[in-house]
Amino acid sequence: MTLSVYGTLGNSKLEMKRAVRPDHVFLAFALLLSSPSAHAGPLHAQCRLEWTFGISCYNVYTSLVMQIKLWTSMDNCLKEGGERCLYELQSANEHYIVAKHRNLMHNYVDDLTFKLKPHGATQSCHVSAFSVSEPWYVLLDNGINYCNLHNLVEGEIKSLYIYYILVFSERSFICFDSLSGSGLDSVPGFSESSDDFRCTQYSSANCSIY
Repeated sequence: MTLSVYGTLGNSKLEMKRAVRPDHVFLAFALLLSSPSAHAGPLHAQCRLEWTFGISCYNVYTSLVMQIKLWTSMDNCLKEGGERCLYELQSANEHYIVAKHRNLMHNYVDDLTFKLKPHGATQSCHVSAFSVSEPWYVLLDNGINYCNLHNLVEGEIKSLYIYYILVFSERSFICFDSLSGSGLDSVPGFSESSDDFRCTQYSSANCSIY
């Protein structure tokens, strides 16, 4: 990017061009947002959540992957509204899941990651979930990055229900039925932790819309 300044010196025209570096533009944004009147939160639209589940990480992994795959098309958004569609699984194993979500309202992509780690002596799982908007200019998001993550543990309302755990071949498998209820947020020992400093517009997010 260049900034051109024109002037006259005698009968000649003087042109000065000064390069404006991209990092200077970013610094200007950072200084603006660091002012006392700026909105508290990350400098770029994103969300970091910490989840605990009272079930194994294998159960959490299979449930998250299943939910992402259920919401790859537009179908659920056409039926229920909101943004519970257009997820795309990139890679997945019991320890790390990578996915994307296309936002319908603003038509850009958010990147999602999930780090799964067994927690404590009991069969439970801790998950560090992260969502960040790809476009560099997105500063506020109305809680969209939070909803990208939270919607996946809440599950498909009125159609997905965890109703029992079947133990088979030394592994616990969550079984699903198309009845009523929610998803992973209903399992024993579930907790979710974040705040406005780790998650853009966390306290005002409305996941029935996003």
